[in-house]
Amino acid sequence: MAIFLDSGDIAEIKRFKRMGVIRGVTTNPTILKKDGLGRGKTALRELEKTIADIISPLPLSVEVTGNRKKQMLEQAREFAAWAENINVKVPIHGPEGELFNLEVVYELENRYDIRVNVTACMSAQQGLLAALAGATYVSIFGGRINNMGHSSIDELTRLRDLIDDQGLKTKIIAGSTREILNVVEWLEAGAHIVTVTPAILEGMIRHPYTAETVKMFLRDAG
Repeated sequence: MAIFLDSGDIAEIKRFKRMGVIRGVTTNPTILKKDGLGRGKTALRELEKTIADIISPLPLSVEVTGNRKKQMLEQAREFAAWAENINVKVPIHGPEGELFNLEVVYELENRYDIRVNVTACMSAQQGLLAALAGATYVSIFGGRINNMGHSSIDELTRLRDLIDDQGLKTKIIAGSTREILNVVEWLEAGAHIVTVTPAILEGMIRHPYTAETVKMFLRDAG
């Protein structure tokens, strides 16, 4: 699967979709705020439905914004009904360490047949528990792990080994990408998918020596 685009910018999503290099899109409230989404459920619904239609059948992640079990379940069911390729992001636990989030994950996957992306994981142990709860995806925030002085590569390798050893079907998403180097090194470490911003993806494509070489070819041809 390789690369998901972290963006709510329609123009950027269309541009990279035309290139054929993305395998999905992820959004969260912070991304959407940065990309200029207005407040309110109507604005969110219209944007996410538009993105889902643009990238179909590729997956789109939409994050719940509530912090109560009933609210998260209701939001998740509503979001998933917007389009067949929408999966729902649920944090591994709440802001005060609330533990019912995994109950939500288990119920969504097993009772409602809704694909869940468990987000904001910072360790292999959190990722393993999300996988055991039945999550389709588990998102490890590699950049934040590195910022805390720990090795994102070690955590990704451990989690991939655990998921493979246990025969679990969960796909690992490595997110919070800070550097272009992260993309390949995280895939090599065992992530199935890495999320990237448009700027990171552009940086992966462009290389100064490529530009120099193309200029030489064009000069010599003319």
